[in-house]
Amino acid sequence: MWPGNAWRAALFWVPRGRRAQSALAQLRGILEGELEGIRGAGTWKSERVITSRQGPHIRVDGVSGGILNFCANNYLGLSSHPEVIQAGLQALEEFGAGLSSVRFICGTQKHRLRLVATDGAFSMDGDIAPLQEICCLASRYGALVFMDECHATGFLGPTGRGTDELLGVMDQVTIINSTLGKALGGASGGYTTGPGPLVSLLRQRARPYLFSNSLPPAVVGCASKALDLLMGSNTIVQSMAAKTQRFRSKMEAAGFTISGASHPICPVMLGDARLASRMADDMLKRGIFVIGFSYPVVPKGKARIRVQISAVHSEEDIDRCVEAFVEVGRLHGALP
Repeated sequence: MWPGNAWRAALFWVPRGRRAQSALAQLRGILEGELEGIRGAGTWKSERVITSRQGPHIRVDGVSGGILNFCANNYLGLSSHPEVIQAGLQALEEFGAGLSSVRFICGTQKHRLRLVATDGAFSMDGDIAPLQEICCLASRYGALVFMDECHATGFLGPTGRGTDELLGVMDQVTIINSTLGKALGGASGGYTTGPGPLVSLLRQRARPYLFSNSLPPAVVGCASKALDLLMGSNTIVQSMAAKTQRFRSKMEAAGFTISGASHPICPVMLGDARLASRMADDMLKRGIFVIGFSYPVVPKGKARIRVQISAVHSEEDIDRCVEAFVEVGRLHGALP
């Protein structure tokens, strides 16, 4: 650690345009020092790569022959039991990779670094962060930009790389957190991208990483294939964008207020919590699964039905949803 005044002085004399670069160099120095301390203390944790199924006998990358495994929590030996494997395959076939939502919606360091943190897209209102302005602010004060991209990864931007691609600031965002549990297959898991030393330090010190099981193979397979598809073509991204625009424009033409702009999260603003709940119930009776959102999930007086558009919706699906909204809206007095 160094005195806080020394850190401020180090930033003070650097010309404003170079402060962000200086901050990143400072960050790298801090992280490399921490990593070297871990190595020096003998507490560096190398990660072995198992190249076989989990079980009493395994294969490990770089080691010849079979290995007798006494280093797993596989107490009942079920990790590679054939019926467990079959049940996993059956679940994937029957239920897909996941619900892409939380249960409520869709069922059951002391180092003085300046950091500006923001969501890329805000999930309740469908708003996009003013990321260009945020990056300018960070540059002015020699700060780094950290962004949560859970509701942007895979579909915002021309090739789905996220908010920073959409707004043309990919070279100005230093750290990104995102998820595999939404657009990238909808199962679970997530990731952090950033400077190499930062990622290495997270592997050494981040408690969720150290004390969580590795992702299930099926989750990794699904997410990897999702990324392959996105990197191979932007057709899916373009399809979702077109369908989002279709829904938003038709709903606004019908008289509804839709929050946000150009995001597939399309909140139909209603204001009254009971109205949102009753309309959602009546939408379900017409075969449309949507959920009413009200306080404390959103502010009082800002109740809404949050609609989320998918690339696999057809145009007919979009139109049917709008027609149902118009019918239910008129029934409950939300439309004239």
